[in-house]
Amino acid sequence: FIPEFGKYGKSGITIRQLLTHTSGLRPDLELEVEFNGAEEAIRRAIEEVPAAPPGERFVYSDINFFLLGDIVARVSGERLDRYAKRHVFDPLGMTDTMFLPPESLRVRIAPTERCRPMSWPCEQSSSPVPFLRGVVHDPTARRMDGVAGHAGLFSSAADLSRFCRMLLNGGRLGGAEILSPATVERMTTPAIPTGPAGMKEVRGLGWDIDTTYSSNRGDLFRVGSTFGHTGFTGTSLWMDPATKGYVIFLSNRVHPDGKGDVTALRGRVATVAAAALSALNADTARGKDAAQAHAELPTLAGIDVLEAEGFARLRGKRVGLLTNHTGRSRKGVSTIDLLANAKDVTLVALFSPEHGIRGQLDERVSSSRDDKTGLSIHSLYGDTRRPSEAMLAGIDTIVIDLQDIGVRFYTYVTSMAYVMEEAAKRGLPVVVLDRPNPIGGVEVEGPSLDAAAVGFTGYMPMPIRHGLTIGELARLFNGEQKIGAALTVVAMKNWRRDQWFDATGLPWTNPSPNMRNLVAASLYPGIGAIEATNLSVGRGTDTPFEHIGAPWIDAVALAAALNARELPGIRFYPVAFTPAAGAKLGGQPCQGVFMIVTDRDRLRPVRVGLEVASALSRLYGQQFRLEDAAALFGSKAVLAKIRAGDEPASIAASWSADEAQWRATRAKYLLY
Repeated sequence: FIPEFGKYGKSGITIRQLLTHTSGLRPDLELEVEFNGAEEAIRRAIEEVPAAPPGERFVYSDINFFLLGDIVARVSGERLDRYAKRHVFDPLGMTDTMFLPPESLRVRIAPTERCRPMSWPCEQSSSPVPFLRGVVHDPTARRMDGVAGHAGLFSSAADLSRFCRMLLNGGRLGGAEILSPATVERMTTPAIPTGPAGMKEVRGLGWDIDTTYSSNRGDLFRVGSTFGHTGFTGTSLWMDPATKGYVIFLSNRVHPDGKGDVTALRGRVATVAAAALSALNADTARGKDAAQAHAELPTLAGIDVLEAEGFARLRGKRVGLLTNHTGRSRKGVSTIDLLANAKDVTLVALFSPEHGIRGQLDERVSSSRDDKTGLSIHSLYGDTRRPSEAMLAGIDTIVIDLQDIGVRFYTYVTSMAYVMEEAAKRGLPVVVLDRPNPIGGVEVEGPSLDAAAVGFTGYMPMPIRHGLTIGELARLFNGEQKIGAALTVVAMKNWRRDQWFDATGLPWTNPSPNMRNLVAASLYPGIGAIEATNLSVGRGTDTPFEHIGAPWIDAVALAAALNARELPGIRFYPVAFTPAAGAKLGGQPCQGVFMIVTDRDRLRPVRVGLEVASALSRLYGQQFRLEDAAALFGSKAVLAKIRAGDEPASIAASWSADEAQWRATRAKYLLY
């Protein structure tokens, strides 16, 4: 199609490779180099030297798509904007969709950044550096006279709705047939080789299916069977053929200074929309909501899946197992016993985290021997917190089966990370048996951990409520911390991100001595974050983490102050209690508040911890040792704002950037 393009080894590049961004071309022309006209852009593309051989790797490239736009013009005899209008936009009634919008529409168009110095008209303004408005934001597309295959199209939500409905209806809308059903199917199914011999990114012909750019899919649209795309200025589409649902997100993140970021926000919007669509679709089709429909399928933890596979992944292996009492199958059989009795699997040694192999100790744990199997139990919460060379002797595979609680400072995940680090040093494969996040896998909340506070109670900077399963955390730790372990995660079956533990049907085992029920778990992200202060959080009582108190608190005053805040999903009432001897404030009469969770889906537990700390600081000043919360709350800046008397809602809003960054980071490690 472009005969001169073949120079410098580009003759083998195909249309498919342009559409899938596997051409080997770099991301874009130099943005700082001026030129004029679409023909000059094509000439510069002809002179490009590939950065990689075609078909070898995925690199998103605007050059790919302005070449495709040029090919449309060469084949049809019409410039891209005229062709698209005649064959797509007009038949679909997309009257607000066009390149080069006229002056009369400018009042309806959001401005982007201030105009860069280049020979292109900007909106007239008294400002010495006016904003681009009604002019494509992308510099290359502006230099191509505003019409290009990769940028320059203006539209509205209503028009894009018609476009999405056309695609989800097999290429037709009303009386217009834009594409054949076969074409729609072909363009929205995987089009590049994946797997061990291929690439990890999954792209359709033009559409994104599962790549590092897919965060706008959110947490609930199914990976692999849904598709969409993002736009640089803060726009995106995502579509689900199964529900006929779609999410259109039109924002303007580059206004006014180009520094905005909506990555996390559009993912959250998609998650909320997908949840609503799933429920609506199930209600309509079967007369019951999506959660009820899914409940018919039992959740299988990683150990259940491994057992169903006949332990094939461990056949012939000499295994070291990091676990405790939470490592149990759906039927209640311990992972220790299952591996000890598995055919062609040799269980060599056991490793235990904090609280010991039985999860009953609230103190330093010594190594010991398992009564039933006779195996050594190497404690990773005693003389060492990492497995030593001697402990790993005779082991060729490490298996990890632990129940996390969904909170940054729960130490089981740090023990897992330390084991992964030591295994990586010795070339030992690691197999993590996944388990549900008891408090759900959607919500992320809280400030990120200060770098200076990284340690055993916080393996890496992340918010307090991380929203991942332990298997997903293992994947993230391995990638983001560059551990480099040969990691396999045995994923669960039939678990959804929006499920709480009680929806799984799996038996509850107290993950640690004071984590006795799901109510305590739901409050733990906030109450656990402040327990290093001079408060009792209920340890040494029957309901730890469900109430807080101290000898110096006026229970009635504190309850009144907290209820006046009208926090969603929770109420407080005054209580008096005395922790048992040996616990913090043991034997001392305490006054405080008991917390009733009225709506756990609306509850924001880290905000609750913030509000409690703010009220105590306001009521009792330095008598409340707030600064002792630094290691677990994780942000000295947040504690300083509390002490200064800042409004808690404003403080919570200040950590939204940390939450957004975490959502973007975690997106590529999600399994469900």
